[in-house]
Amino acid sequence: MALGPRLDLRQSQSLVMTPQLQQAIKLLALSNLELEAYLAEALEGNPLLDTASADGDGAGDERGEEAGAAAPEAAGEGPDAEPTLASDAGSDLDVDFDERFHHDSASDSVGLSGSGEAVDFDSFAGAEGTLYDHLLAQVGERFDGIEAMVAEQIVALIDEAGYLRADLADLAQRLGVPLALVEAVLAGVQGFDPSGVGARDLAECVAIQAREADRYDPAMATMIAHLDLVAKGAFPQLKRICGVDDEDLADMIRELRGYDPKPGLRFGGGAAQAVVPDLFVQRTAQGWAVEVNSGTLPRLLVNRRYYSELARGAAAKSKAWLSEQLAGANWLVRALDQRQRTIVKVASEIVRQQEGFFLHGVAHMRPLTLRQVAEAIGMHESTVSRVTSNKYLSCARGLFELKYFFSSGIAATDGDGAVSAEAIKSRIRALIEAEDAKAILSDETIAQKLAAEGHAVARRTVVKYREAMGYGSSVQRRRQKALAG
Repeated sequence: MALGPRLDLRQSQSLVMTPQLQQAIKLLALSNLELEAYLAEALEGNPLLDTASADGDGAGDERGEEAGAAAPEAAGEGPDAEPTLASDAGSDLDVDFDERFHHDSASDSVGLSGSGEAVDFDSFAGAEGTLYDHLLAQVGERFDGIEAMVAEQIVALIDEAGYLRADLADLAQRLGVPLALVEAVLAGVQGFDPSGVGARDLAECVAIQAREADRYDPAMATMIAHLDLVAKGAFPQLKRICGVDDEDLADMIRELRGYDPKPGLRFGGGAAQAVVPDLFVQRTAQGWAVEVNSGTLPRLLVNRRYYSELARGAAAKSKAWLSEQLAGANWLVRALDQRQRTIVKVASEIVRQQEGFFLHGVAHMRPLTLRQVAEAIGMHESTVSRVTSNKYLSCARGLFELKYFFSSGIAATDGDGAVSAEAIKSRIRALIEAEDAKAILSDETIAQKLAAEGHAVARRTVVKYREAMGYGSSVQRRRQKALAG
């Protein structure tokens, strides 16, 4: 058989994700704040993209037909738009103008719960200094020379809780100074504000605070040396070791509880970032209204007039580049419109499925999965997963992540329906919070109470949910209530 080159034609099919499709999927998974940063880069890189003014005066005439066509559809008012009100399946619900709730800025969300409170201007205050900055400022006031250098090294080794996590001998060897000098400087650092900072363990931290409060007598020193007995609630043994009666012991424990075991946590590493909701849900006369928070997003327009001016008399390469930018701008506007439609569609189905939660609270949550929502709205499960990732919903009951509404179900004892795991957690929390100090509920007792209410929950499930919510065992809770008096 002779060997030689030849040409063959073969026909095949393959699924290829275009760059536009990949970008659309990426946009769908972004939260409003992440999308805002993405659009800022797009506005900087594409000269044909522009933003509408706040009042929208003349935007349509100045930017061309693309802007005018995109605006109503982006608001969910176009002929093919998905209904933004989803209490009746498959029907658009008319909303009067007075019942519409538009949010053009973050401050518009104030008052959704009906509290009528004004804007909290304290939230705009500058961030507090860190613990390191606070301690470093005190070094210059207390030390100088080589002692200041050693104090700066000690302060740098103090963690965020206020504890010194270092060996003094190693520190002295590394700095080339006597160990006695390091210990003397540490004693000075332990006198810094906040009280208890620079301690090497909990007992030393509490002892520093007791000395400053002038309560470090022999009995208190003995109790601090036996904090393990305090944690166990071994009060008879503590009375015998400390040589005090019941009244003195109660007074010492009360004093001990007033000390801060982690003094450094008073100083944060920066201001906490507030969560901005991506969706607003409100009940109207016609049903539940779902609206995307547009206050954090710029209103993109395609500046066709600027394109015409640039394209007039431009070279062939320049025109090709302008056409590419125009196509990219048009695609981005359409992608944002599609993103909004998809998010509203998914959120409306979630609200419909979990209407009991919005009406009556967490005890009426239903078990819900991504597949259920995907099948109900005719989308793929992965699309629903992207929509619900890193997005938050604001309603009259508070601010919730969209993932919060998805949970497994617990079967009822009578076999009729199921209840959400979040509802079971809420009931366990209520039982623990209401228990008496003399009648602490065991996990088995909690499981029996839930079974009596119609929820088939095993004891190991109660343990898992209890630990997930941060509650200790019945023995630990009994000790805590005993210490609390």
